Amino acid sequence: MAAKKDIEEIFSKSVRSGRRTYFFDVRSTRAEDYFLTITESKRDFNEDGTPFYKKHKIYLYKEDFESFKNALSQISEFIIKEKGTKIISNTKSEDKEKKTDNQDESGFTEVDLDELS
Repeated sequence: MAAKKDIEEIFSKSVRSGRRTYFFDVRSTRAEDYFLTITESKRDFNEDGTPFYKKHKIYLYKEDFESFKNALSQISEFIIKEKGTKIISNTKSEDKEKKTDNQDESGFTEVDLDELS
């Protein structure tokens, strides 16, 4: 079996966003033309706590650039118009930050032991 040919990266940029990183890589086809790969890499954890990365890729060829850019622009504008630029999120970390009624300023929860018996 022939060894898989290494794909040369011509140009690369990355964007970090929380637990995700987006990679934009220019690569070369067998005919020596260029195409773009967009990779989303998201850090996650196994049950034993060891980290691993989930990856999703999109391959984008020159003939699709214009329609892709137009669709991305339209979708981005729609989202900003409808929801604004403020981030709206309901993550577990945000839920932990919300104080309960019996939680003081230090972050500790006050417990009345007499109420437990």
